[in-house]
Amino acid sequence: MKKILAFALTLALSLTVLAGCSSGTKASDKTPEELTQLYTDAITANGGEMVEYNPVISEISEEDPLGGVILESLGLTQEDMTAFAISMSMMNVKAYGIAAIMPAEGKEETVAQALQGYIDRQQQNFETYLADQYEVAKNAHLETLEDGTVLMVMCEGQDAVFEGISSSILGK
Repeated sequence: MKKILAFALTLALSLTVLAGCSSGTKASDKTPEELTQLYTDAITANGGEMVEYNPVISEISEEDPLGGVILESLGLTQEDMTAFAISMSMMNVKAYGIAAIMPAEGKEETVAQALQGYIDRQQQNFETYLADQYEVAKNAHLETLEDGTVLMVMCEGQDAVFEGISSSILGK
């Protein structure tokens, strides 16, 4: 009886593991380079006029240290991500930030917490400073999409921007 129970439990566990491994999605089948391009295009196409003033950063390089500054302000490192594209204001007069990030394996919670921390700091910064920007920060949208992408949208019209970017990423 014990052998049958042990076998049944082992079989159930094996099926659970295999089911988890086989649930591939469109974006997770893409290379990091393809994801980066997809994220950059989605933000550029749907991010509105603020993207013109705050170009999308999708890599860290010595020639352009802005990417490192942006990641630092978000509380992230390059090791936390497989692919990313971020457009955000470094000026303290706009609550604006859009980030599409595919977390590195095991870093999903790290990425989500870092982005939520950024939203929280923006809300604190603007609460008594600029009421309209406080509303933008307060209405920020942070969600993990079905493909594993962590998407944060903090801008005017965030719901429409979020929908446009997430649809572009998921191919809907």
